[in-house]
Amino acid sequence: MAKKRKICAVVTARPSYARIKTALAAIRDHPDLELQLVVAASALLDRYGSTIDTIRAEGFEPDAEVYMVVEGENLVTSVKSTGMGIVEFASIFDRLKPDAVLSVADRYETIATAIAGSYMNIPVVHVQGGEVSGSIDEKVRHAVSKLADLHLVSNAGAAERLRRMGERPDSIHVTGCPSIDLAAAVANDGGQPDVSFMHKGVGAEFDPQDGYLIVMQHPVTYEWESALQQVTETLEAIIEYGFPTYWFWPNVDAGADALSRGIRKFREKSRLPNVHFLKNMPPEEFLRVLIRSRCIVGNSSVGVRESAFLGVPSVNIGTRQRGRDRGRNLVDVGHERGAIRDAISRQVDQGHYEPDHIYGDGGAGARIADRLATEPLTIDKRISY
Repeated sequence: MAKKRKICAVVTARPSYARIKTALAAIRDHPDLELQLVVAASALLDRYGSTIDTIRAEGFEPDAEVYMVVEGENLVTSVKSTGMGIVEFASIFDRLKPDAVLSVADRYETIATAIAGSYMNIPVVHVQGGEVSGSIDEKVRHAVSKLADLHLVSNAGAAERLRRMGERPDSIHVTGCPSIDLAAAVANDGGQPDVSFMHKGVGAEFDPQDGYLIVMQHPVTYEWESALQQVTETLEAIIEYGFPTYWFWPNVDAGADALSRGIRKFREKSRLPNVHFLKNMPPEEFLRVLIRSRCIVGNSSVGVRESAFLGVPSVNIGTRQRGRDRGRNLVDVGHERGAIRDAISRQVDQGHYEPDHIYGDGGAGARIADRLATEPLTIDKRISY
């Protein structure tokens, strides 16, 4: 009987779990693969929603946990968190001895995973490489791609960018994005959201049947000193528009502390009578909430990826998603409350759009597992110029 390939997947945050969940399940269930799961960084922290609780509740048991987030949410702590991640992942990989390390997307935890795997001569598999976006995320994503040995990308445009970057064409495979698998399942099953998740958190209570917005706004690393001013403009726009709103807490990035402080200041002054704040919910439940929303507002990639597939109107604020492949559902605005409010109004009046399948068709998880079972898991030793 052939030895199973051990695939070590690292989940570091609320969005990275949703981005890789169906691939984790497909790897776990594949006869030729063994899943090793490492949960790290903000995925372990209560103030970011304790994603690890969701992971366990959905049937995945971590092989290791890595606490690596340095308090402060500024440029210095981001660097220190990355360094701590490299140190901790090295010890974990040495113990687990995987045949490949699976690294997801473009965060600082992702590059820590790729650096540790590369320097330990473990093949690195990168999911969602080759894409374009604003802020330091794009640099991180392309750096991880250069460290990676196998590339499993969301679309043909991403594959072409990797080829132009000098990556071997036979190492690049278009699988689609696993988060679209979840969106497709939710779109097809017609299930209603579990309202118990929608009433967790703090803030205004309202009947979701009457319609609502979703806000997901994260700090931009290159603009972290402006995080407070930027979120204030969005808060004022939401207050002026006056529509019931579910607001999800920001990611752990430089500027998150100032952004969170701005939200708390508005809450303490009771200026948000129409907003309910949430930390986290299981990925499918979130997508059920998303598909029934009137519009998603902010700068999360959800407004670009899953919302395009589901046809949910999206108002994208600022530069964080600049350059990403996008669908007809999205309009861009700057950090100015009047422009944000007017864009929300137009999108709500527009209603849902026809779906765009830019990032996949719903079968990415199975394709990723099949590639991991059949592709050579070797270190790329080629020298390119």
